[in-house]
Amino acid sequence: MRLRCGRALLVLAGLWLLAAPDTGQGQSLVADRPDFTEATSTVGLGGFQLELGYTLGLDTNGEFTTRVHSYGEPLLRVGVFVERLELRVGTTAVTQVAEASPTGVVTSGLEDLYVGAKIALSGQRGVLPATAILPQMTVATGTGGFSAGRTLPGFNFLYSWDLNETLSLAGSTQVNAAVGDMDENYSEWAQSLSWGIATGQRSGVYAEWYAFVPAGLAGGRAEHYLNSGLTWLANDDLQWDVRIGFGLNDGAEDMYVGAGVVMRVR
Repeated sequence: MRLRCGRALLVLAGLWLLAAPDTGQGQSLVADRPDFTEATSTVGLGGFQLELGYTLGLDTNGEFTTRVHSYGEPLLRVGVFVERLELRVGTTAVTQVAEASPTGVVTSGLEDLYVGAKIALSGQRGVLPATAILPQMTVATGTGGFSAGRTLPGFNFLYSWDLNETLSLAGSTQVNAAVGDMDENYSEWAQSLSWGIATGQRSGVYAEWYAFVPAGLAGGRAEHYLNSGLTWLANDDLQWDVRIGFGLNDGAEDMYVGAGVVMRVR
């Protein structure tokens, strides 16, 4: 009986995805970078979007500074089957320079593969936000100390409001499986709020707070960040961005800067 009910729910969910009205996937390019908060919209059926970037992070511990270079940061987003569904895959190359000696200790590698599926649930209706869900996971494909060594599933709930023609508010609440320094398993919650302001027909700025909070990790510390950035739409299918962020507590990285580009094929 339970198996039949489960199959019935899957069928109903599939029919809802096919029959539900469009949730506001327009022709405008909407990127999931440079802020931490993902957009509630998808790239649309048949859409193909590649998001790339570079980030330099700095963290000082006593008299030594660690620099982390994140290269490429590719995220490929593809709209499949219906307007409100997209599949996503990404990874990045990392170089870490720890200045604990005159020459520094340099380690490089590839992070674990990220895989996800964004499902847009509803458009904004009055005070009710536009919403989407994002089941996601990382797969142990990374190298050396940049891999968790196992598959780590997670779930992200997204919501956003267009407050007027120029101001928007978005947020996300997510929980992901994680691995500690001693190879122990725990859950990591993440929360974000992002304010966006359109400063022209093709430009915008944003300010954002986000935090990581470990659950079930002995001695684990929360990390709080504040970041801001600028986006510029070169044309309807090409966007550039720059950003800067700062850690707000001892558990967070001190600061980071970055830049990126988003390219769409329709």
